[in-house]
Amino acid sequence: MPPPGWLTLGIETSCDETAVSVVRDGRQVLSSIVASQIPEHQKFGGVVPEVASRQHVETITQVIDEALREAEVTLEQIHQVAVTYGPGLVGALLVGVAAAKALAYGRRLPLNGVNHIEGHLFANFIQSPSLEPPLLALIVSGGHTHLVHMKHYGVYEVLGKTRDDAAGEAFDKVARVLGLGYPGGPLIDAAARQGDPRAIDFPRAVVTDHPWDFSFSGLKSAVLNHVNTERMKGRDVQVADVAASFQQAVVDVLVNKTLDCSVTNGIKQVVLSGGVAANSLLRQTLADRCREQGIAFCAPELALCTDNGAMIACVGYYDYCMGVRSRWNLNAVAGLSIGERNEQWFFRDELFPSGEC
Repeated sequence: MPPPGWLTLGIETSCDETAVSVVRDGRQVLSSIVASQIPEHQKFGGVVPEVASRQHVETITQVIDEALREAEVTLEQIHQVAVTYGPGLVGALLVGVAAAKALAYGRRLPLNGVNHIEGHLFANFIQSPSLEPPLLALIVSGGHTHLVHMKHYGVYEVLGKTRDDAAGEAFDKVARVLGLGYPGGPLIDAAARQGDPRAIDFPRAVVTDHPWDFSFSGLKSAVLNHVNTERMKGRDVQVADVAASFQQAVVDVLVNKTLDCSVTNGIKQVVLSGGVAANSLLRQTLADRCREQGIAFCAPELALCTDNGAMIACVGYYDYCMGVRSRWNLNAVAGLSIGERNEQWFFRDELFPSGEC
């Protein structure tokens, strides 16, 4: 184990937020700075990769400085650097990886490349200091919808995943169809509060060959068809009702599959994570259903649901505990899967036996 007071600098630049955090002993957040690019991308109705990369280049140094300032520490006091190296937008990832490698090399610090999906899962370990594996994680964001059995630190089994659109991607596309804007998740959530979730019977997809996989493309098409039909008939689209009915369909599928997977596999803890974990209906419904089934439930506070550096620092700390280190040739991987690790970029420090955490 690292000595008490171990400080990890976590860097996250996988998409449209430049985020840096200083975390003590893996779970105590001393600072968390996020420079959002949402205003830059709203005019395009979604994230433009080239714009995102350029914004990261312009802000990364300032965000690192601000994170150190807020934590009231200097770079000389940092013990380790952790950085997202995938999945995400490759140009955006490269900015964070380059910054982390420069800092770690310049200060002769350990470097840990972190999987972004793992980061979302580990936001729950920051939220709940007593949380320990094994557990089932529902990870839902703009790019990912996964059901992951975390058996131990660093040991994962993907039990379900999306076959097409991720849940967050479906929220963004439906929000665009309804003229609500970007990002779609919070806008759909807000509009749905004024609507009737039973107004329109949208489909709930069943993936026959794998009961815990997800598919949201059919639901997205059903919403588009409904909106187009209403407009062709000269009727006003009831935006709140469409938003509420769509949101209910997504939440029903996510919650039902998660509970079925948990009960079937005898997993007694469920955690929710990712940007869509901020959705009020999903948080409440999953919490209620877990309580009814006698399953422990945890969800991060809203600030930890979206991309942040603290979750990356948390993963980096536990990887370090298990003896995992990144080499200086670490590179960005746009399509990285959870649990995947390119051995050419990592090595194991035998002084830290695997599983010591």
